[in-house]
Amino acid sequence: MWDLVVGDPAFVRTAPESSSEIPGCQTRINSLKYILSKKQKTPPSARGHWSTWPAFASGQTVLKHHKPCCAPEERQSSNKQALLTVPKPRYLEQLESYLRKELQSLDLTKKNSQELKLQPYREIFEFFIDNFKTYKPLLSAIKDEYELTLAHQKKTIRALEPLKAMITTVSEECTRQILALQEKEKDEINMLKQEKQRLLKFIDKIKEEKNSLQTQVEHLQTSVAEEYAHYLNEYSARKLLLAKLNDMHNEQLDMTRHQVQDIKGEDVVKLTLALKVARQDLTKAQVKLNTMIADYEDVVPRRDFESLQKKYSDLLQEMKTLQKNFDQLHKEYETLLEVHRETAEERDNFCTELQRVQHNYTPRPNWPKCSEVIPGGADRWACLAEGKSSSQLVDVLLEEIGTGALKEINVFPGWGKGDKVPVYLRHEGEVKNKKLTKKDVVNILKDVWKEKIALEQQTGKRSSLPEFFLSYLQKKYGDAAAMEWSYTLYENMRLCRSNHVLSSFYNILTGKVGEQQYHSQNQLISNLQKELAACDSSNSGFLTSKQFSMALREAFPLKRKESIQELLDASKYKLDSTEDLIDYISLFKEDEEGNSEPFVAKLRSQYVREKQEYLKQLKSKLGDVIEVKADDLKGAFYTIDPDIDDQTLDTYIGLAYQVRREQPGQEVVPVETALERLLAGDVRRVGPSPREGSTAGFEGH
Repeated sequence: MWDLVVGDPAFVRTAPESSSEIPGCQTRINSLKYILSKKQKTPPSARGHWSTWPAFASGQTVLKHHKPCCAPEERQSSNKQALLTVPKPRYLEQLESYLRKELQSLDLTKKNSQELKLQPYREIFEFFIDNFKTYKPLLSAIKDEYELTLAHQKKTIRALEPLKAMITTVSEECTRQILALQEKEKDEINMLKQEKQRLLKFIDKIKEEKNSLQTQVEHLQTSVAEEYAHYLNEYSARKLLLAKLNDMHNEQLDMTRHQVQDIKGEDVVKLTLALKVARQDLTKAQVKLNTMIADYEDVVPRRDFESLQKKYSDLLQEMKTLQKNFDQLHKEYETLLEVHRETAEERDNFCTELQRVQHNYTPRPNWPKCSEVIPGGADRWACLAEGKSSSQLVDVLLEEIGTGALKEINVFPGWGKGDKVPVYLRHEGEVKNKKLTKKDVVNILKDVWKEKIALEQQTGKRSSLPEFFLSYLQKKYGDAAAMEWSYTLYENMRLCRSNHVLSSFYNILTGKVGEQQYHSQNQLISNLQKELAACDSSNSGFLTSKQFSMALREAFPLKRKESIQELLDASKYKLDSTEDLIDYISLFKEDEEGNSEPFVAKLRSQYVREKQEYLKQLKSKLGDVIEVKADDLKGAFYTIDPDIDDQTLDTYIGLAYQVRREQPGQEVVPVETALERLLAGDVRRVGPSPREGSTAGFEGH
């Protein structure tokens, strides 16, 4: 490839007008021309001619894509070696050096960096135009055309700038319209859902009609079969009748021919021969007729066949469409049937629950009538009945009647001194009734618990409540009066079942309930009090409903949400519906007769209920077995309560088999006996239920 060089470096011309658009452009062009004119030393013989320096010689070139301009003979292989030895013209090197310096001095980080980069190339090109006189018109025309094209492109870009902003505005407007259409389509979707429900009802109606039509079709098919058999019989009878008629007709013809022959006197032989031939033809025709009737009896005309075939094709297509619709309807029907079944189950469950509630709570007795026979009248009865259920009111009523009758008794008959008689009731003869009030009984029993707990903490040994009860009375009232106090306290405890202090002491004293259950309930209440106090950072004695609920969840992490809500409702028993502060200290107070607030009563009832549910799961896991071994019982406990520890499990096994932990029972015991013993003891869930996870709904402490 060959490049052009300047023929007359001393020749200087003014730069074109297009270069004046950039400040300092004219000055730099003139400076460049002066430098080049001083340094360029091109021989005079070379002026105005093509340079012989090749483009592939040593040195770096800038214009790399020019087309060859030299004659073919100058590119002969004989001249290649000589051309490669020619050095690059200094004039070209100066232009390239100037271009590199200008490009390096530009700041290409600006927006118009491409225009700045184009300017050095424009200056080099203008210098070429000025120094090449022969090609100046053509090069100027090329430059002007490029300048016009660039100006046109800039004008087009400036015209398109407003369209960009317009496109953004239109896009936002379209987005708003799309959102509006989506809102509008919501109503249409609701209408379509209603239409779907209406169509489902219509489908059910169509199904009923289809079943009715199916029944009618079956009935008609039976009728057609009967008619077909009837017509078949008629057809056979008709064929027999036609055969008889043909025979009779033939006989008549024979008789007629004989008469004609006799009258006309024709040739008998000829007539006989003709008759024989006629009979043979008749026989052939009859056979052929019978064959055709037999062969084509069930054949229909082609026109009827084509008509029936077309009708069959239409019916087949219609049947396929109906079958497809039927399959779709069947799927929807199965879905609706499943929904209906689930709804029916829920309805049955609700009906059963309603019947149970109605059975338990209706009809409600007229409890205010009891105020007429209770000492103290309506005021005392209102105080006794406040916040109690019907079952609790029955206990209260029986308690009032029993205590009233107890005050009329002066002496109690002794139970004797047999081994089956409890130690605190072993006495022969009559025992005086001390006629204590409920308040006195409660105070004495509380003092018994206080003394017993203090003694056990001092000695570190657990004592039997019946024996300690007797020793306490003997120590406090003497051996002679101990039985009087014992019998009086026992009868009061036996009758006053609604009072927790009396009923719990009586159940433990008689062995119905383990003593550990009493201590566990007290510990449970004590832990809850500590948790509530910890939530009360201001020590005001009040908590909001939210704080109270959070404290309950912290104290009882395994309780169900329903149980937490029951406790929350019980805490608001005496509060105004609009009041949000709960006086948690007053929830644990007791009156002078030892009756606790509804909140503590609900807490104790939940303790018993959750233990019953726990043992019910245990019984369900054991299955229908009558007797159970210790290992099987352990496995059942592990299944329903995976988080139970070995120490607690050994305690439960000891309760069930009436042995100590270090002596696990090896014998089998009846399942009912084991469950009764566990129910009497302190048995509680340790971890969450495996079916319910963290929301098992049972308390664990």
